[in-house]
Amino acid sequence: MSEIFDCSDADQRSEGLTAARTAIENGECIVLPTDTVYGIGADAFSPVAVQTLLSAKGRGREMPPPVLIPGRDTVPGLAMDVPSYAGRLMDAFWPGGLTLIFRSQPSLAWDLGDTNGTVGLRVPDDEIARELLSLTGPLAVSSANKTGRPAATTITEAGFALGGFVEVFLDGGTRSDTQPSTILDCTKADPVVLREGAVSLDALREVLGPVELITGLGVSVDPGDPEPMGETFAVAPGDEEPHPDQTPPHLPDDETVFDSADAPPAPESIGEHWDVENTSVTDEAATDRPEVNP
Repeated sequence: MSEIFDCSDADQRSEGLTAARTAIENGECIVLPTDTVYGIGADAFSPVAVQTLLSAKGRGREMPPPVLIPGRDTVPGLAMDVPSYAGRLMDAFWPGGLTLIFRSQPSLAWDLGDTNGTVGLRVPDDEIARELLSLTGPLAVSSANKTGRPAATTITEAGFALGGFVEVFLDGGTRSDTQPSTILDCTKADPVVLREGAVSLDALREVLGPVELITGLGVSVDPGDPEPMGETFAVAPGDEEPHPDQTPPHLPDDETVFDSADAPPAPESIGEHWDVENTSVTDEAATDRPEVNP
């Protein structure tokens, strides 16, 4: 039977975090608060747990979840060929509403779905979420709702949506910020905006300096359904599967890729399949609040 822990109480918060870690270690799903809405989380390195998360959402492998991490120190173990401009973005906007897409480390024993060799990473600006992540390590996290339905801003809404799939619920109170994270594809010499969100383009340009910020390539978000890839991976509009002709660009063997100021142009982005979930919500009740992933 699922357990609910009120994280406003110090003792319950401690018990809840311990129970959530145990559930994650056992390959089960949990619900946790984030700085946007409630999310359903699973061990990113457990294919069974990730599949349970996708099943709970009613989603296929073509829409894999992003990964929440406790801090930027985790990035080198999960991503490769990280551009130097990405480090400046992490310093400026993490923890917070910025998801960065990188090429994933090929040696990792995980299966998030049809990722095309990329991974979306974010550090949430929520104390409960980060404390849990420090105990569990990276978690695959998506909004705690059925795909195409409004995001859960309370633990009760999350329970009604996903109760049968979740072992532990961490109640962090009402979540009020449903603005999605900004998503940047960092698999090229210049960052590509796949979705505008919590971090403005002006703020990004101020940090990037001479590095060009490429815009206009993302798909506009339907106000009734702005679930990102939202942190989810997604296919391009009209495509049922990720682009099979996209192959990883040839990049240096070392870990850091230099900015466009001193790097040659890179091939077509391998991360451009990350975008919004293109699900139409026709129920009038469902359009009152958009679906937004953590």
